[in-house]
Amino acid sequence: MDFKELSNLDDVKEFKISKDRSLFSATHQEIESGATTDIYFIKTREILDKLEQTDTQVVAEVFANRSGVVAGIDEALNLLQEKDVKVWALEEGTSIDKKEVVMKIEGAYNDFGIFETAILGTLSSSSGWATAARKCKEAAADKPMLCFGARHLHPAVAPVMERAALIGGADGASCILGAKLGGTEPSGTVPHALILTVGDTLEVAQAYHEFMPEDAPRVILVDTFQDEAVEALRIADKLEGALDGIRLDTASERGGVTAGLVKEVRARLDQAGHEDVNIFVSGGLTPTRIEELSELGADGFGVGSYISGAKGINMTMDLKEIAGKPIAKRGRIPGQTDNSRLKRIL
Repeated sequence: MDFKELSNLDDVKEFKISKDRSLFSATHQEIESGATTDIYFIKTREILDKLEQTDTQVVAEVFANRSGVVAGIDEALNLLQEKDVKVWALEEGTSIDKKEVVMKIEGAYNDFGIFETAILGTLSSSSGWATAARKCKEAAADKPMLCFGARHLHPAVAPVMERAALIGGADGASCILGAKLGGTEPSGTVPHALILTVGDTLEVAQAYHEFMPEDAPRVILVDTFQDEAVEALRIADKLEGALDGIRLDTASERGGVTAGLVKEVRARLDQAGHEDVNIFVSGGLTPTRIEELSELGADGFGVGSYISGAKGINMTMDLKEIAGKPIAKRGRIPGQTDNSRLKRIL
């Protein structure tokens, strides 16, 4: 199917959805054509065209409704690359204040307004995820914090989330595409499914050590069949110094990963001479739990739903200048907002 940028209501009526479509997420072409925009932006385009005001120059500002970490700038910019506009923005990963302007666009609104919905959504979601990741990383301090949140989101946006988490400070991500988009390689070992299929955690640990690349950390789940401390010692003894760490991901039905569990496993490993075996924890982690478990001996953290389920930072686009004259909706100050941190990026 050929895609053209939507210009009027007739284009919207002519836009058809294939009956054999297998996934409901928007394709890159659909986003770039304006198919994911709110309909009133198409109506705006048509009316400005009828009024012969398509070339009216404006300055639009995008600002955040709360403080956090901005992300999604690069992706939003990509939507504007072919437009005759000038763009100023903050760098990805910048800490922002409430109401701070994160992006400014100068050009004909009729040219770029069709992407207002997509730009705001991209910045909102990515900034929310990056902010949550930053909080987790601050709690983990110098210990690794990985993002394991892809399974909690639609696969079309999971890579965007994990890229945002990396921008926010995550040390790694499990989603292959998300990690690659963030400029790194995916992180992770094996799931419970492999251990359940094979039937023995030690057998899986030995197979992992034998078959996986030498640079792949030997970190093994120990909560599948037996007591976590018993299983951890069993594997550490058998691998004889080759074990980098064990992962605790105890099911919520068994109480989850508790402070007492981490403390006991750490003590038992140390008593058996396995001080070098790290404890990696995952499952329902929050910044508060990360700090608590870190103090008791946890050496790394896998965070899922706290990042993937983070509330977006709502973004608003305001026109602040029309044809060189300051303007604003009632309640806001007319004219461009001064923010010396904005850099020209287009």
